Amino acid sequence: MAVSAPGERRPTGIDEFLERVREGYERIEAPAAYEAARAGEALLVDIRYAALRERDGLIPGALVIERNELEWRLDPQGSHRVPEATGHDLRIVVICNEGYASSLAAASLHQLGLHRATDLVGGFQAWRTAGFPVT
Repeated sequence: MAVSAPGERRPTGIDEFLERVREGYERIEAPAAYEAARAGEALLVDIRYAALRERDGLIPGALVIERNELEWRLDPQGSHRVPEATGHDLRIVVICNEGYASSLAAASLHQLGLHRATDLVGGFQAWRTAGFPVT
């Protein structure tokens, strides 16, 4: 580990950064996400890019919002929000392909005040492997 002089910032690698980001909220596993969505207690948001959605399919009922539009679409105060962005208490489960980009996205949503935002451990691949519905 590199030692920095007092007041000097040392570069952070992505693994360390992800670890710190994930300490800010509790992630969710596929079975719990499935049950929460089925019970109407969580909004599943698929941020995978189109080629992955076309290749692997979609989670029925999940809202598809590309990563580069996520904050604008889910900000309850934003002029470009989706109808589902009803308030800051909304429980959102962000889903990427394998559960990495979704962690960064969930942290970004927290910064907007969406304090119940989380992400799916293992992403879409974990959902599919667990045998939950895909179309």
